Amino acid sequence: MMKKDGIKLVANNKKAYHEYFILDKYEAGLELKGTEVKSLRQGKCSIKEAYVQIEKGEAFICGMNISPYEQGNIFNRDPLRVRKLLLHKAEINKLLGDSSEKGFTIMPLQVYFKDGRAKLEIGLAKGKKLYDKRQDIAKKDARREIEREFKVKNL
Repeated sequence: MMKKDGIKLVANNKKAYHEYFILDKYEAGLELKGTEVKSLRQGKCSIKEAYVQIEKGEAFICGMNISPYEQGNIFNRDPLRVRKLLLHKAEINKLLGDSSEKGFTIMPLQVYFKDGRAKLEIGLAKGKKLYDKRQDIAKKDARREIEREFKVKNL
């Protein structure tokens, strides 16, 4: 968990950056119950298989796993339940219009606390082809190699 500028990172979806081009990013609030917030504060969250769905003018996140709170007993909720996202109507309409085009989807990127409130960063994403992924891997390898050489020269 990382802290900077009042932001405490809970979960990050690195796979989304590898599998998709992220075109736009939005910050959404999460509608959570009490024990879910406590579990999030402990860092027990996974968004690897999660996706965002828009229906009837509202945005929902499906597949987000928030582990049950250990001291929550009967108040615990289903870990994989569908949760509502808190976005402005204009943002929802823009996301709905953009995601209706072929090849676009809405992916959760990270979950964090900002000023004590649980937030979810979502991104409008377009799937990468296999050759795009290979190019990204080659760029990362080249950057690592350059940094390694630079580090050796400066010693």
